[in-house]
Amino acid sequence: MLAGAAVIVFARAPQPGRVKTRLAPRLGEWGAARLHRRLVRRTLRVALAARCGPVELHCAPRARHAFFLQCEKKLNIVLRNQRGCDLGERMFNAIVDGLRGYRAVILVGTDCPALEVRDLRLAARALAGGCDAVVAPAEDGGYPLIGLRRVSPRLFENIAWGGSDVFARTAEELDRLGWRWRRLRALWDLDRPDDLERLRAAPTGRRSF
Repeated sequence: MLAGAAVIVFARAPQPGRVKTRLAPRLGEWGAARLHRRLVRRTLRVALAARCGPVELHCAPRARHAFFLQCEKKLNIVLRNQRGCDLGERMFNAIVDGLRGYRAVILVGTDCPALEVRDLRLAARALAGGCDAVVAPAEDGGYPLIGLRRVSPRLFENIAWGGSDVFARTAEELDRLGWRWRRLRALWDLDRPDDLERLRAAPTGRRSF
């Protein structure tokens, strides 16, 4: 019998010059990497607090990075390597693997300080209630959360990840597939220098950082 829902957190290692590069002019490469570490930790804490199911941290470029090992030890989570040539393929592979052991998979990124426990719980309830998919759009056109009870490669192919139409194209594809799906509340990502001021002003940001 398959278990309930698993929460998969996708994260890159906090390597200076390779994460949060658009914030480096304001924070410096090392400062941007430190912020990235905090975002990853916050996302993991939210995922664990939601108690939707087991939490896995899917890592790039490798799960044996010291930061990821530290997260594994402190938070008692499962580490896995991301597999695939691009983000879409890596997400698809992670969800396929997750659905082998769980009825549903909720996959989230780590760039969204607005993500809260209630978002994950709502996603889990919708999937348990019969939705095939749930997606939380980002204000910039992407999505920081997608939950699935079934999966199709069509949701992850021929998409310009990081573009402004990622959510719209995903929604169109879900409609073409004829799946029952739900749009969750819109969230915002921390990507640009202006977002730093928004983080400082947000109650959620102050509590979590």
